Amino acid sequence: MLFWVSLPFFMSLLIPDHPFKAFIFDCDGTLVDSMPLHYIAWCEALKVHGANFEFTEEFFYDHAGVKEQDVVRILNNRYGTSMDPLAVDETKAVIFHRCIPEVKPVRPVADFARSVAGRFPIAVASGSAEDTVRGCLKATGLLDLFEIIITPKDVRHGKPAPDMFLLAAERMDITPAECLVLEDGNSGLKAAEAAGMQALFVPRTLR
Repeated sequence: MLFWVSLPFFMSLLIPDHPFKAFIFDCDGTLVDSMPLHYIAWCEALKVHGANFEFTEEFFYDHAGVKEQDVVRILNNRYGTSMDPLAVDETKAVIFHRCIPEVKPVRPVADFARSVAGRFPIAVASGSAEDTVRGCLKATGLLDLFEIIITPKDVRHGKPAPDMFLLAAERMDITPAECLVLEDGNSGLKAAEAAGMQALFVPRTLR
């Protein structure tokens, strides 16, 4: 099964030639172009909570898909700080939610999702909170495509653990090996591999 989605400037999103029976989409940076806004929200939230280190874009993108509170714990361990993960998460969410109306779809991925919706089971598996995911999908006109949305509240371990993708496959009633994951983050790619699923990397150049 081979799908092509035409893009401007002669680019194409190529789906591997394999008889997939279901598709699982990451949200931020994959379905929606929200990562720059998330980065701004992170920087502002960390400043509010007294971070005395530089929160680099490199670190941010390396940890794309990781649950926000887990990112704060990683930062605490790295820099010897004692920021409250829940408090930082809540502040960051408030800041980001103000920006949701600015979020745009990642058009090639969104077009592909529309092309398979109704013909194959599809799901979203995101490291962001459910209200954030639903807000971004609604703002980009994609929410109605997805009956199954998996977020950190649904699993014990977030990405890079495979729990989210395995739960999505279970709810779609499809075996993991028959699912294709579309992801932009290293943690999500590792999670897909751990779940026994093929994954398609969505580069920043498609945004």
